[in-house]
Amino acid sequence: MGVIPEEWKVSTVGCEFEIKLGKMIDAERNVGVPKPYLGNKAVQWSRIDIGNLPTVPMSRSDIERFRLRKGDLLVCEGGEIGRAAIWEAPIEECYYQKALHRLRSLRGFDSQLLVALLRQWSERGLLTNYVTQTSIAHLPRVKFLEVPVPVPPPAEQRAIVGALSDVDALIASLEQLIAKKRDLKQATMQQLLTGKTRLPGFGGQWDVKQLGEIANVKTGPFGSSLHESDYVQEGTPIITVEHLGELGVIHFNLPLVSDSDYQRLRAYSLQIGDIVFSRVGSVDRNALIRSDEEGWLFSGRLLRVRPDRRKAVAPFLSYQFHGERFKSLVRNVAVGQTMACLNTQILKSIAVVLPSLGEQTAIAAVLSDMDAEIAALEQRLAKTHDLEQGMMQELLTGKTRLV
Repeated sequence: MGVIPEEWKVSTVGCEFEIKLGKMIDAERNVGVPKPYLGNKAVQWSRIDIGNLPTVPMSRSDIERFRLRKGDLLVCEGGEIGRAAIWEAPIEECYYQKALHRLRSLRGFDSQLLVALLRQWSERGLLTNYVTQTSIAHLPRVKFLEVPVPVPPPAEQRAIVGALSDVDALIASLEQLIAKKRDLKQATMQQLLTGKTRLPGFGGQWDVKQLGEIANVKTGPFGSSLHESDYVQEGTPIITVEHLGELGVIHFNLPLVSDSDYQRLRAYSLQIGDIVFSRVGSVDRNALIRSDEEGWLFSGRLLRVRPDRRKAVAPFLSYQFHGERFKSLVRNVAVGQTMACLNTQILKSIAVVLPSLGEQTAIAAVLSDMDAEIAALEQRLAKTHDLEQGMMQELLTGKTRLV
């Protein structure tokens, strides 16, 4: 547990809380009145998902033993062990299954403070010594009782919980705002990319073209041209399927090839404005190549689309490719029984709709501004998460005192 202030006490979870496991779900043995219950997946960090709750027959005894009360602390016994949230009684009646521990404070220990401690312990792997590993790792009640816990004075507990709750509220508001901005962007894409809504100053009919008419489509190098054993520590990155993100190429865990291999594979180098598609599996995944990725290579599991700049604006096409209409078309025309596959001919045959180059540019600019706003909010959210982690480290160890 580390060094704590002299004014803090050391206790155990079992001394501070009553701990009870939930009801065993057994279709053959459960009898009684069907009641809604929470499983492991419903309990997330600091929130509980009550959408589409399952039911289980409950006897009179079960109802007395497993009915939740407002303020009950629920802790995951398996899965992400220690994940916890407080039941705020959003519905009148609910129960919990055996995959969850239910905790009720015995001596006034603040349940919200234990949620924060559990999160810190979980992230740092501090619960590992209390986990039983059979076929599935889990935290038995008898072990959970023994977990040591620092006990600040009640006033300091409340102050710590208040400070962390303020940051949690900021994080929740940012997450909600980002979700709204994403929904707004999707609605805007639906309107602008189909011509249902026109930007000021633009009119006229849109053209329908096959992709092969307005872009060059090329398959990545065959497996025999490049092997995993050819990868090096320093060199030119290769983009593969896992690097295709919604907002562009993901710059993480990129394989690299030597200068000699790069020269041999120059035909598969990328330019700004290229769009790369997954050729196998998630065939609707694609990403626009920007300046940071210029000169990189694409793997044999990808297809490269290089738009003709006289006919199409690459960012506009990229947004169209990320629309559900186009993604659905791609999934429907893909071949393969065990795994969806695309090839150059299939991709070339898919229809795209195109306004004038000027309108394409204007639409892409509107959507790009929305992406930039979302990215700024996500960056702010990430910084707030970092702030929360720093606060938890300071406050939960007593390095910084609020009282």
